[in-house]
Amino acid sequence: MNNNDMMEKEEIFSKVLRAGRRTYFFDVRSTKAGDYYLTVTESKKFTNDDGSFHYKKHKIYLYKEDFTEFNSILNEMTDYIINEKGDEVISERHQKDFKKEYDTDTVETSVDGSSTEKFTDVDFDDI
Repeated sequence: MNNNDMMEKEEIFSKVLRAGRRTYFFDVRSTKAGDYYLTVTESKKFTNDDGSFHYKKHKIYLYKEDFTEFNSILNEMTDYIINEKGDEVISERHQKDFKKEYDTDTVETSVDGSSTEKFTDVDFDDI
């Protein structure tokens, strides 16, 4: 997150999910009218030829009126994938990255900056 984002909108409630080269930021933000909405930002790390790296970010905005339908479709899709293919990662390349990268993953809560918990599961009903 850059300083412009911090200046632009106050962080109300945030969680971070580190998943290999990808990091997901879940941020509750406030509209001008004072209502809350959710942004989910995917940040993916790319390594340059000289060894330095850069990030590409994609952000989606979720508003309260869409939560129920969004959660319903997300649960339907994730259940479908698990039912069809199980929860083991099939791709060998992905599996190696998965094993290597996921050993140290954590979910951080930055409401007061103090609590960090071990990442076990993501329950989208909590969003």
